[in-house]
Amino acid sequence: MSLQHITPAQAVAKIQSGQRVFFQGAAMTPNLLIEALCNRYSELQNVEIIQVHTEGEALYTQEPYSKAFKINSCFVGGNVRQSVNGGNGDYIPIFLSEIHLLFRHNILPIDIAFIQVSPPDRHGYCSLGTSVDITLPAVETAKTVIAQINPNVPRTHGDGIIHLNDIDHTVYCDRDLSISGGAVISDTEARIGANVAELIEDGATLQMGIGNIPNAVLNNLGNHKRLGIHTEMFSDGILPLVESGVITGEEKTVKTGKIVTCFAVGSQKLYDFVNDNPLVHFKEAAYTNDTAIIRRNPKVTAINSAIEIDLTGQVCADTIGNRQYSGVGGQMDFIRGASLSEGGKPIFAMTAATAKGISKITSYLKEGAGITTTRAHVHYVVTEYGVADLFGKNLKQRAKALINIAHPDFREQLSRDAFARFGGEVYSLV
Repeated sequence: MSLQHITPAQAVAKIQSGQRVFFQGAAMTPNLLIEALCNRYSELQNVEIIQVHTEGEALYTQEPYSKAFKINSCFVGGNVRQSVNGGNGDYIPIFLSEIHLLFRHNILPIDIAFIQVSPPDRHGYCSLGTSVDITLPAVETAKTVIAQINPNVPRTHGDGIIHLNDIDHTVYCDRDLSISGGAVISDTEARIGANVAELIEDGATLQMGIGNIPNAVLNNLGNHKRLGIHTEMFSDGILPLVESGVITGEEKTVKTGKIVTCFAVGSQKLYDFVNDNPLVHFKEAAYTNDTAIIRRNPKVTAINSAIEIDLTGQVCADTIGNRQYSGVGGQMDFIRGASLSEGGKPIFAMTAATAKGISKITSYLKEGAGITTTRAHVHYVVTEYGVADLFGKNLKQRAKALINIAHPDFREQLSRDAFARFGGEVYSLV
């Protein structure tokens, strides 16, 4: 099919001051268009950028480009963290499952959507590749859609298929997708992975994120059977389990036998795996993160992390004090979905202390910290020192259980603080 592409400069000439521009994220970040847009910084002012996590330099948050652009982000990655916490950006606290409502209910109407897609098939349909998440509702509601057409974008199955008729302007781009992951798993992370793996039953439906701890968990599942995947995202860690037949999805209720996700990021091997693979269904986040859908699967085991957890079980996972570090994301969507699933297990897995030697189990959350997940939602907390099951436990019992999996260097002080706060037998029992 012959396409009449325009240049990136011609494409971004469509943007005017005061407009709201959406950027597709993760491995599908349309950096060719973003770079061209930043080149117009001297001609524009007060252009609002809305996004979740993007890959790349995020030039629009840096001088001199930031004079023209202000980021209003639904998630905070490392490339925009300084801007969001400074004077030129901001963060919207919102569940990933509800971001689509901002677009569809005209709360944050989108003027221009920048996306990256595969070349069209013979019928004129392109794929949103590895990032359907909130991109699909953005495309469906934006006044103008501008797409990078990239032969390196995998054609994925599911809902991320759009026709050329729904794209207003196209530019050609031949760039490799962003690669993530591959860090060496530490001994501490390996112990956490083993502790979490002991909680996972055969036939469970898994949700996990990206990073060493999720990968450490997956490394310990080689002897499990009939596992399924219904998740917000996944990375390379699931591939050996698919290849070995551990992940079959045969006990799932929702899309039995299928791996369900809204985005994926990892190595080129991962992108090759999802390319034209009917095993993997990419859906928008309003579907993958819908608690009512999640809970229909059996034994949903949701594995999430935290920045700090206090002695009552309150979880802070997106701020360090009053500094925005990441975002609410889909944590609550899956924690609640897992707790309502028959035989489900919501799990928080983290190292007992930071790399700087600060305890992650704390007497009180830091001043200004956001509560990402309430103490009433928390069931299992896992560190390298063991597992604390908080469900049904009172405040004294929770404190004792958490202190017992805290780093040994901090247990005495935590015990003293627990006794001062709750009284009773907390200190003497630890």
